[in-house]
Amino acid sequence: MNKIGLGLAGVGGAGALWYLSQPSKPKNMAFVFVKPHAVTPAANKLTKEGLIAQGMTITGEGDLTSDVIDKKKLVDQHYYSIASKATILKPAELNVDNAKFEKQFGLPWKDALPNAYNALDACEKLGIDADEISKLWGDCKKNNKLVKLGGGFYCGLVEAPGKAPIYVFNAFFMSMRNEYCKAGRSIHYYTVEWDEAKLSWADFRGKVLGPTDPKDGPPGSLRRAMYDDWKALGLPGSLTLGTMVCTLRPHHLKLCVSA
Repeated sequence: MNKIGLGLAGVGGAGALWYLSQPSKPKNMAFVFVKPHAVTPAANKLTKEGLIAQGMTITGEGDLTSDVIDKKKLVDQHYYSIASKATILKPAELNVDNAKFEKQFGLPWKDALPNAYNALDACEKLGIDADEISKLWGDCKKNNKLVKLGGGFYCGLVEAPGKAPIYVFNAFFMSMRNEYCKAGRSIHYYTVEWDEAKLSWADFRGKVLGPTDPKDGPPGSLRRAMYDDWKALGLPGSLTLGTMVCTLRPHHLKLCVSA
């Protein structure tokens, strides 16, 4: 089914007749980018040629540097479900399950709120960076001072040496964010479109890009090619993490390409 316009499965009656009568059917669109750890001229070239070989039309190409990604919180919006608790929303805006919170920490959420921070603000409060808060978050897990409040939604009692303990949300995201926002890093992106009739969205994700773990990718998929040919592509090793990400969210694409 087309991911931008309504596909045939998503309309009925007169709507289906209208769709079939249109001379130009809506196209699938995606924002594809090579992650910072995999950005090399050879890897970028492989990605572009691979997309074109699969019938993609490349409508845009460029680089986004870490300072732009950080300032506009682009990676935060891409991973919004977990990042919102870490960098975008304030604790007072979160729907915290009081029963779970009080069971773990021994006080009601309303009493803890004045001493609660999202992960980004916690770094500023404690005067630490993403690497340091990630280590302290690991201590929370090890010392059982962490509670799961929902899917991808955690709170930990962070204890920095010489500082009063504070409650912090989703600090695990900061190390992921730092992969994009660390000084000197960048992503290389392509905006692409193609006819749904020639390539389904599922095949684009599964066969053209390949699964997140590249070693499981089908031969010919871009992630698998990077996994197999990492040395020739100038990559730091036989990567076990995804080397590219795609999204079709128009608002995210607009934010990125207008940077």
